[in-house]
Amino acid sequence: MSDPAHTADFFRQPLAEMIDLGHPLAVLASRLPWTQIEAVLAPCFARQAREGRTIAQDDLFGPSEQVVGAGIAAAGRRRLPIRLMASLLYLKHAFKLSDEELVERWAENVVWQYFSGMRFYEPRLPCDATQIGRFRSAIGEAGVEELLKATIDTAVAAKAIKPVEFERLIVDTTVQEKAVAHPVDSRLLEIARHQVVVAAKRAGIALKQTFVKEGKTLRRKAGGYAHAKQFKRLRRVLKRQRTILGIVLREVGRKIEQAGEASAVALNPLRTLIERAERIRSQRPKDKNKLYALHAPEVECIGKGKARKPYEFGVKVGVAVTHRRGLMVGARSFPGNPYDGHTLAEQIEQVSILTEDTGARPRQVMVDLGFRGVDADNPGVEIIHRGKFKSLTDQQRRWLKRRQAVEPAIGHLKHDHGMDRCWLKGATGDALHAVLCAAGYNIRWLLRAIVRLGLKGLFAPVFAVLVTLLAALMEALGATKPRLDRSNWAAA
Repeated sequence: MSDPAHTADFFRQPLAEMIDLGHPLAVLASRLPWTQIEAVLAPCFARQAREGRTIAQDDLFGPSEQVVGAGIAAAGRRRLPIRLMASLLYLKHAFKLSDEELVERWAENVVWQYFSGMRFYEPRLPCDATQIGRFRSAIGEAGVEELLKATIDTAVAAKAIKPVEFERLIVDTTVQEKAVAHPVDSRLLEIARHQVVVAAKRAGIALKQTFVKEGKTLRRKAGGYAHAKQFKRLRRVLKRQRTILGIVLREVGRKIEQAGEASAVALNPLRTLIERAERIRSQRPKDKNKLYALHAPEVECIGKGKARKPYEFGVKVGVAVTHRRGLMVGARSFPGNPYDGHTLAEQIEQVSILTEDTGARPRQVMVDLGFRGVDADNPGVEIIHRGKFKSLTDQQRRWLKRRQAVEPAIGHLKHDHGMDRCWLKGATGDALHAVLCAAGYNIRWLLRAIVRLGLKGLFAPVFAVLVTLLAALMEALGATKPRLDRSNWAAA
């Protein structure tokens, strides 16, 4: 008896026959090292051994203890294929889509499904949108760097770039903005009061007064006074907002101290929220290490000298591209807003790790004046910038003219691949998002290289030979087929 699954597949047309195998994304699907990616990411999803628990039982020999639940459990649903999830991350950042838009477009696009390793067309969502976030968190920063490394190795294997080009780089920094509202004191104070009240109610703490109505009124007045530049009235409103926030915080603190030890662990999130709200209440405009968002304490205020945007709120990100071809070979976030020059050593370290399979290492780095004075911290690397212009050779001056080529790459990272706004949580989310945006940039770079160089899929020539042999075989069978003699037919 035949297998129903194979019988059903017999009546379905494979994706390889439905699409043009010369499509750049189809060619790229056959050239990316999926086996290597799966081998590196598979340990992240291995089932962990459980210690088990000890229970008492009675048998023929009297009371005894037995360990149950130990070992590795085989229960649970099968995980989704690693290639499918990795390809979704590639497509997400290559085309700047949200998780919801990504899964919807995947269900409609046969080329995307072929890129993800599907044999047949699947008119359904590949997974729930939330599973993409869980996969991203599971693989961590090392996993997303492996995805970026795979794009670099593919470019070398396809001869779209020479390994010697990794010796000369352009490095620069930018700001990856966080998904936070513009930090205004009145808004931060009102949000802190509201969040503390909601968290206290959720924890079962009854407050005498929550100042809901007055808080909304003060927030509205502060906006009007700021717009009219009535700063004396604005300062008076801010003072009252700090006062009512302090009243709420002190009452919640007293109620927490009166709570028993049983509920102490459950109140830890509330304590964290109270600490952040107290920071917002006590900080002043000229203070350092300010809190700019209640839900994102890692956000920094960074000024890059832009005329239309003097201050940006997020994290500093360093990027590295090859000097000639502009392939992205490094992207790393740097919390704490460090000096640009102090990020260079870590940036070069990341590039060296990602390009170690090519046999090349960075030797010359083109930077701007923000990287001056760090030559001693980077031995073996020649740092070239405009401050050394008089001592540079003619060749080095020619190299330096291409330093600004990194600026459009940063622009594409932001506007085409999603680095303009990071929606992921915490400092870990900032690190993951920066590397994934670089991987998406390289995917689009590889698609352009495939078109420019006229590359074919690795199995396309083999497939063409098979088609030719099959046609010849059918023709031969047709020639040997017995035919009715026309003379005999006429005589009949």
